[in-house]
Amino acid sequence: MHTIGSMSNETRRAAEDQRVGGRRLAGIADLPPACFGIVMATGIVSLAAHLQGLESVALALFILNIAAYVALWLLTFWRVARHPRRVLDDMVDHVRAPGFFTVIAATSLLGSQSIVLAANYRVSEALWIVAIVLWVALTYAVFVAVTVKARKPVLAQAIGGGWLLAVVATQSIAVLSALLAGHVDGLGSRKLEFLALALWLCGGVLYMWMTSLIFYRSTFLPLRPRDLSPTYWINMGAMAISTLAGSLLVVDAANGPVVASMLPFIRAGTVLCWATATWWIPLLAVLFAWRHVIRRVPLQYETAWWAAVFPLGMYAAGTHEMIEAIELDFLRPLPALLVDAALAAWTAAFVGLVVHVLRRVRSLRPWTS
Repeated sequence: MHTIGSMSNETRRAAEDQRVGGRRLAGIADLPPACFGIVMATGIVSLAAHLQGLESVALALFILNIAAYVALWLLTFWRVARHPRRVLDDMVDHVRAPGFFTVIAATSLLGSQSIVLAANYRVSEALWIVAIVLWVALTYAVFVAVTVKARKPVLAQAIGGGWLLAVVATQSIAVLSALLAGHVDGLGSRKLEFLALALWLCGGVLYMWMTSLIFYRSTFLPLRPRDLSPTYWINMGAMAISTLAGSLLVVDAANGPVVASMLPFIRAGTVLCWATATWWIPLLAVLFAWRHVIRRVPLQYETAWWAAVFPLGMYAAGTHEMIEAIELDFLRPLPALLVDAALAAWTAAFVGLVVHVLRRVRSLRPWTS
């Protein structure tokens, strides 16, 4: 009888272990394309903290970001290998497809961290190459996939702030290119500056196309509280990173004749980007309150919250660089305030992630007698 009972226990454990393993694999299959948003947010908050003199915070976030970047790539490779069909389905999905752009921005921002915080130009150059390859591959793969798709959702279901991740990805390479240009001699520096300028302009055009549709959708079509996801904060974040890229171009103008010849235009464009980003902040804050306070949508962790953390850190960094580039000293209190807000938002999102992961692990714990 004891032997039979032991075999029964072992059978139950084996069955439970199989179910647990299946749920773990399902978790990998459901890995959101926008998962690299945590690297984006952590990277820019780290850089913003560095610009405000918070070196220990910046370094700690940098180390954490390296670990997160490597871990997410391992999970992504696993998902592509085990669930290629799910990946392809995401790429033609109008809601999930823009999330793929987070890997481009995450790669570029980690490269920027490597320059600013570690002065490691070889790693930065390698990440720049990876970002360029990813930008070409994913930009055209995603846009071609959703363009030739036979059945498409209505605009109210298809468009959202997440589509502006295409702008963020483009501008993130412009930022990294501008940073690298200052540490490359001769013709290489001019090529990088021109690439940064071209991508900055390209990102601006993409923003105009997409934000028109997003503004129309949110203003003139019915918008339920649950439709107003945290990704709408990228409306501001896309202009904030455009501010950062433009400011770096202004600083580098003395080293490149092409950029120098357009300096007045770049200065004006940078201020325009900053003003647009600033305009979005009160509106998004009021809509946030409407969603969670008035309409009582519960605050719970989701990957999209990193898309709200990123713009706060980027606005702080972009404003700081614009102040330095265009000598707008009266704006100096702003970056310090936004860094505090970005660190608070990052901490809240990170705690939410930890709690979410612990709950998932607890739910996957195998049965024991």
